[in-house]
Amino acid sequence: MNSTHGIHLPSVLITGTSSDAHTWNLIFLQLLLEEWGHDVINLGPCAPDELVLRSALEQRPDLLVVSSVNGHGHQDGLRLVRTLRGRPQLAATTMVIGGKLGTDGLRDLGQLRRLLDAGYDRVFDDGDVASFHALVSRLPVRAAS
Repeated sequence: MNSTHGIHLPSVLITGTSSDAHTWNLIFLQLLLEEWGHDVINLGPCAPDELVLRSALEQRPDLLVVSSVNGHGHQDGLRLVRTLRGRPQLAATTMVIGGKLGTDGLRDLGQLRRLLDAGYDRVFDDGDVASFHALVSRLPVRAAS
């Protein structure tokens, strides 16, 4: 736990999707979030949905970040968020997805809407680091127990 003078900074769980073997995106996100002062748990690439679910239930992160580079983020991300949101214990967890969500390289507003409707709080498909930082900055800071 990253705490400073009795303050618990938000924790972040980062994962790739089950079909995505890329690691550089996950390492980048981990380093960025750690630089911003957050505790980060990085599940790495090709994380099975069951591992993400178990880790989220055990760790109870303030933020769960799903990152995709292989272009199957939409498909894998829909399945994953439905699994996660199916657990009442994770109802209040902020969940976001970003990266390359489709294989055609085009922005698909239908895909974005389906991801949001399925349970993601935010979809970052455009590399907007400033908006991501704004979201992360609003995560709750709590007194350490």
